[in-house]
Amino acid sequence: MYVNKVDALIIGGGHNGLVCAFYLARAGLKVRVLERRDVVGGAAVTEEFAPGFRNSSASYTVSLLRPKIIADMRLHDRGLRILERDLSNFLPFESDYLKLGGGMARTQAEFARFSAADAAAYPAYDAALEKVAKVLRDLALETPPNAGGGLATLAAGARQGWPIAKLSLEAQRDLLAVFTKSAREFLEGWFEDDRVRSAFAFDAVVGNYAGVSTPGSAYVLLHHVFGEVNGKPGAWGHAVGGMGAITQAMASACRDAGVEISLESPVERVLVDGGKAAGVRLESGEEIAARLVAANVGPALLYRRMVDRSDLPPDFRWRMGQFRTGSGTFRMNVALSELPSFTVLPGRAEAEHHRAGIVIAPGLDYMDAAFDDAKALGWSRKPIVEMLIPSTVDDSLAPPGAHVASLFCQQFNPELDWDSHRERVADLIIDTVDGHAPGFKASVVARQIHSPLDLERKFGLVGGDIFHGRMSLDQLWAARPVLGQGDYRSPIRGLYMCGSGTHPGGGVTGAPGHNAAREILKDRGLLGRLRARF
Repeated sequence: MYVNKVDALIIGGGHNGLVCAFYLARAGLKVRVLERRDVVGGAAVTEEFAPGFRNSSASYTVSLLRPKIIADMRLHDRGLRILERDLSNFLPFESDYLKLGGGMARTQAEFARFSAADAAAYPAYDAALEKVAKVLRDLALETPPNAGGGLATLAAGARQGWPIAKLSLEAQRDLLAVFTKSAREFLEGWFEDDRVRSAFAFDAVVGNYAGVSTPGSAYVLLHHVFGEVNGKPGAWGHAVGGMGAITQAMASACRDAGVEISLESPVERVLVDGGKAAGVRLESGEEIAARLVAANVGPALLYRRMVDRSDLPPDFRWRMGQFRTGSGTFRMNVALSELPSFTVLPGRAEAEHHRAGIVIAPGLDYMDAAFDDAKALGWSRKPIVEMLIPSTVDDSLAPPGAHVASLFCQQFNPELDWDSHRERVADLIIDTVDGHAPGFKASVVARQIHSPLDLERKFGLVGGDIFHGRMSLDQLWAARPVLGQGDYRSPIRGLYMCGSGTHPGGGVTGAPGHNAAREILKDRGLLGRLRARF
């Protein structure tokens, strides 16, 4: 029985769902957000996982969130503060280390310790990637042209393609290389030292169940550098209070705009009547009517589980069955009694490298071996680990003298029986860090484990996919999630997609929510008076 009819229902209270809800409510629609958990924010939440220890549970660092969305939702006015990293990354090797960041001259000096040629090449590499990244930034808030859309599609394609056409021939070649080459092939064209290559190759496997030698992995490298923090392109930072500070500020903006946010309201089914979305049925059995539904869940979850197969066109249904998910990510939070001391850079007194992204991925062969292991054994015997210790810049997260660390780990087969292996693999990850920082294992006083299966159960990330779907050329831009439905609309009238399974993809960007809201308002004839705001 239908109750509480609204203009728009948003499935999922993650950051993109909140962004979409905000823009729709601002345009005058009656909007209700349905979140399955007891806290709003999706995968961008801060939780206490041990007494006195709080941390970002899943997503853990900020850069890709679009400045326009921050401004429109007045997130800074609502208390959001983002602190930039003094140093981008610290990479410990067997007998040396590399620090990345702190300015061009400093990074060149670091590279020069390993290769004078690589130090000389770095400014050109950085400039080449920035030219390509700028194009992606500009496209992030655009709706991709939808295949089969006639003249309007051609016009949109020409308009969005124009910035690429204006690039120099050299930049167009770089763009082509990024989209088609492996990270190894791309980086070997720029740098000669494997340690220098490692500093950049790590980004190519973040959330990407692939090796650095896998064709197309260079794009994932680029996806992680098109962000900005406080107006600085390519920078990464920490949201004070954890990632939940972002979504709590967004929720505040939504409530002020009139959005109703319902927690512990898991959606079981999207209800379709006469080929049009009519509302949803909750797992409790309650049915809620709506003029439109926007889903901030991944395409695999939406079309394989929440929509009845009979409501989808056969070809689309088949293609959604082929939609690839599974990012090979294993995520942990640990409570620490003290800071780690690294063999190659000893000392437990807080230093700049403790405030950086600490990347254990010593070499391209190491990264490829991790992927090969995961395919053959289920997990990598020597995993790729990025550790952040946010309590070094935000003392609200841990008791005095103690710390919390995020361990973001790559190359774990999402199809494994993780209930049987999660503790063993968590021990392996701790041992991997301990191998570079002896005593780290003894300093761990509590831990929170999110295997790929835990990520699916807790956050609805099918296959543990942090991006809601593989970021490969066949699942990007107008083909995300599938060609012909790349404009945030589904084959069912009145059902829209507003999550990371749409353009521009994963990460805490807010762009899919923003763009989907624009298309919804366009369909409802409400965009004209708001056009200046989009």
